[in-house]
Parts: sequence; structure tokens; C-alpha cells
Amino acid sequence: MNTELFIARRLFFEKDKKKFLSQKIIRIALASIALGLTVMIISVAVVTGFKNEIRNKVVGFGSHIQIINFDSNNSYETKPVSRVQPFLEELKSIEGIHAIHVFATKPGMIKTDEYIQGIVFKGVDTSYNWDFFGNNLTGGKIPELNDSVRSNEILLSEQVSNLLEVTTGDQVVIYFINEDENTPRMLQLSISGIYKTGLEEFDNIFVIGDLKQIQRINNWGENQISGFEVGISDFNRIDELEEQVRNVVIDYSIENDAILQTTNITREYPQIFDWLSILDLNVWVILILMAIVAGFNMISGLLVLILERSKMIGILKALGYPNWNIRLVFLYLSVFLSARGLFWGNITGIAFILLQKRFEIIKLNPATYYVDFVPVNFSLSHLLLLNLGTIIATTFMLVIPSYLVSKVSPEKTIRFN
Repeated sequence: MNTELFIARRLFFEKDKKKFLSQKIIRIALASIALGLTVMIISVAVVTGFKNEIRNKVVGFGSHIQIINFDSNNSYETKPVSRVQPFLEELKSIEGIHAIHVFATKPGMIKTDEYIQGIVFKGVDTSYNWDFFGNNLTGGKIPELNDSVRSNEILLSEQVSNLLEVTTGDQVVIYFINEDENTPRMLQLSISGIYKTGLEEFDNIFVIGDLKQIQRINNWGENQISGFEVGISDFNRIDELEEQVRNVVIDYSIENDAILQTTNITREYPQIFDWLSILDLNVWVILILMAIVAGFNMISGLLVLILERSKMIGILKALGYPNWNIRLVFLYLSVFLSARGLFWGNITGIAFILLQKRFEIIKLNPATYYVDFVPVNFSLSHLLLLNLGTIIATTFMLVIPSYLVSKVSPEKTIRFN
């Protein structure tokens, strides 16, 4: 039988606690632990939710990994590659890759009678996954593409449509300039749908339409494209999977053929992902501060507990109990008390996450934050780690204050009482 644990449980469940001053201090300490854990849960949920939301939007415009011509130099004016590649089947067999589709991009300008706007026309084919744009569609429908006939339908962002004062069903003219031609080429296309992601940097430029239109403008053959977009299941494995994709592409490279290179979305838009990584530092600062505040509150509670239980300590010492065993009693008691604070902190934090996720109570300005509400991410692993980390941190901080037990004299405490 663990005697120290037994004594700690008796003290924790003791009914007559009103006469002890420590109870008021303990309540304050428990409130600080509950509030601290609530803040930590909300902070982690909001930051991870925000990062996931922004990351998914950026990936929606460019996928996780791209395979393009080495001569393209990360420009939207790309050099063509063949869509018939021997490495495609092997790429599809790599664990973690769930989609591969072709694409092409071409810079241009949309012009109306009164306005002009620079854009990037992104062409896709029938294999393209429209889920991202479907979820962000504010009007109209997704363009209908087929394998035989060029489609004149395009997706336009809400911001550009408002600037040009056009809507679904309207016709727009897009002008393109080829490097070896003096006269711009023109496409008259119909707006089938309008989307809004909140990422102004992308909404301002991307127009989504049929790949065949770019092949026509660039005088490309039906098998010539800008490259391949590779979608993966786990963003955390993006560097690992890109390396595997690169090795496969290199193994199948053909002499005198176009040299292919791979890139991933984090290198293509480093400013966005560097900004998102800075948010992690803010979370760590919050976690450390909350743990320190909770720990110091529990230290004050523990010291008062020891002083109020000096008679019990003196009796245990008189019975031959070592100092460390008596210290364990108060450490166990502190863990029990901390667990009670963690319970209420979990209830409050999880309640906020569920309410925000369901009703989107707290709104944001999308022009500033790229989203129109506070996104939250509920993760059971994050919840367990926060609870475990908090209780370990607070218990560790209590080890040194518990040393006060060794200063209690059995003779003086028993005689005094």
C-alpha cells in the first residue's frame, strides 16, 4: 500500500475544510490553473486552425508539389513539357501521394470598357479536383470541361469581378502577349462562377479555365503543358515526399529531353509560410507564461498547506517518517488539486472551441486576416500534451518548495499544539 498516496487522498477528500486559510488560496491557485489551461487550449487551437486554413488556401491555388520545366524559373510564363511521362505511374504508387494532375499558366490582362486588370490564367483539364474552388464559390458554377472541345467558361474571383463590374454569365476579354509576337492574342470567355478565398494576393490574379485555351494561345500541341501538380495527404511530409518525387523524376529523365525540376508550395511562397512559422513562437511564449503563472500560484498554495499541516508533519516525523516521504504526501496532494483545475480548464477550453467551430461567433476582417472568422482546430493529441505538460511543469516547480517539510521540527510543532 502506498501510504503517502493514501494520506494525500484523505487530505484531498477531507470534508471539513472551512477552517483552513489554505482553501481560499488553493481556490485562487486552481482558478489560475483552469484559466491558464483554457488560454493554452484556445491559443493552440486558434493558431493551428489559422495555419491550416491559410495553408489549405495557398495549396488550393498551387498544390503541394509541382514538377515543371527547369527553364521556367518560377515564372507564370512557363516553358512546355510533355504530359506523357514514364514516371507518372511510379509517382502514383508512392505512399502519401493522392493526386497528380496537369496544369498550365499564362499571364494576361482582362480589359473592359472602363477597367483593366493583370491576371494569371491557370488552365486545367478534366482530371482536376475542383473541391477547393467549389467550397469557396460565392456565385455561379464550376466550369464544365471535356476532353474534345475547348471550354470558354472561367472562374473569376469576387474581388476582380467587382473591380471590373462583371458577374456570372458576362463575357470578358483576356489579352495575352507571346514573346515572339508583336500583336497580342485575345480570348473572349464567359464567367461561369465567382469564387472568394480571402487571400487577396491570389484572388487578385488567378483566373481558372480550360488548359486547351493556353495550348492554343502558346501554339502548343495537345500533349504540351506547364507541368504537373502533386497532392499529398500529410503536409508535414512535404519535404520528404518532394525528395522522393525528385528522385523518381531524375531516374526517368531522358537525354536531350526537357530538364524537369520539382518545387513545393513552401518555397514558391516563402513569405507566407515564414509568416505562419512565426506564429509558433507566439504560442510558445503564451504556453510558458501560463505554466509559470499556474506554477507560482500552486507554490503559494503548497507553502500555506505545509504551514497549516505542521502538526501532522511533526507527528509523522515522530513516527519515523523520512522527510522525502512526507514531501511526497504534499506533492501527491498538489497533483490532485492541479488535476481539479485542469478539469475545469478543459471544460472551458473545449466548450469555446466547439462553439466557435459550430457557430463562428468571433468574426475577423478578411482583408487583414485572410479569413472572415476565427478558425479553430480541435486536436486530441494537442489536448493531451497540454494537460500532461501543465501537470508536469507545475509538479516540478513544487519539488523545491516542498523542501520546507524538512525544516519542520517535531518537538516544537507537537509541543506547540
